[in-house]
Amino acid sequence: MKRHISILAAIAFLALPLFAADTPSKPDTKSGTVVEEIIARINNHIVTRTEYDRSEQQVQQEGEQQNATPQQISDKEKNVLRDLVDQQLLLQKGDDMGITAETDLVKRLDEIRKQMGLANMDDLAKAAQAQGVSYEEFKENLRENIITQKVIQQEVGSKINITPAEIQKYYKDHQSDMEQPEQVRLSEILISTQPKPTEDPKTAASISDEQRVADAQAKANQVYDAIQKGAKFDDVAKKDSDGPTAPQGGDLGYFKRGTLAKELEDVTFGMKAGELTKPIRTKQGFVILKVTEHQQAGVPPEKEVEGKIQDALYYQKLQPALRAYLTKLREDAYIDIKPGYTDAGASPNETKPIYTTASAEQTKKHKKKKHFLLF
Repeated sequence: MKRHISILAAIAFLALPLFAADTPSKPDTKSGTVVEEIIARINNHIVTRTEYDRSEQQVQQEGEQQNATPQQISDKEKNVLRDLVDQQLLLQKGDDMGITAETDLVKRLDEIRKQMGLANMDDLAKAAQAQGVSYEEFKENLRENIITQKVIQQEVGSKINITPAEIQKYYKDHQSDMEQPEQVRLSEILISTQPKPTEDPKTAASISDEQRVADAQAKANQVYDAIQKGAKFDDVAKKDSDGPTAPQGGDLGYFKRGTLAKELEDVTFGMKAGELTKPIRTKQGFVILKVTEHQQAGVPPEKEVEGKIQDALYYQKLQPALRAYLTKLREDAYIDIKPGYTDAGASPNETKPIYTTASAEQTKKHKKKKHFLLF
């Protein structure tokens, strides 16, 4: 069965905020022009009320999707302005460092396209528009996300050190959290016995079910033989599999006992990591399964979970280190917040800007099509 992924799901998968519809700016009833209220300045960048309101809506949407409590949503809303300031500080730092994101942006967009099973980028843009998402805004948010992540990695993440002693202590202190059931991680190559979506209807009607089964079995055997002779399973899956997991090299994820059909469970749970089955007949066609991991029940050895422990320790250290770095960026920047709004990440050592005619001209250039309500 073909898996359909919406563009909103793709955005969530990439850990980006959902795009709410643009909040309308306030019209000037006398002149008919659109007036934007500025609520913050970060060096030469401004944050408008429209941006602030949109971010609040995103927090609300994400909270509802995650079944967060009203209090949890309220707590996150208190950090909306802080996060907007953080983002601009990191983007400006990225600009100073000469960081670009175009190559990575193309790769990310192509990954999303493949996840959604779309033929080309035009189809991705159309899918965005069909779901009420501004494709250009989506790309810009993705570009900014890539830049900020690069800055964080280079300026903060690269300086985080994790010692063997810390890994050992974490393993000892969290053994109860690491206990796991027996499970296998599987990858698949599916050779379908069904007509392909692109197949000509007349040609499809001329091929009997028996012939399709025979052809699929022959191809499955050829694929199996190729892997046995050294072809990489992931590469073959991407090229020959008819399953929805083909773009991911056939990865199906983890399965505990009792979650697979009994005939598949009996086979795969008796296999070691790296082994694969011969072609198995299913309703969809012939499937070849590979056990990429086989985890035994209980607490895994330290070596087996060392990578996960390093990740956990890294993120434990990253948050305070990042906050300290952002505080330093604030102290080196010129930040002004409109009265009535609070930057939860503000430092007492920040310097407010002194506005001149030149800075006013820069503000006018920032958005040519709108008038700004200065504070």
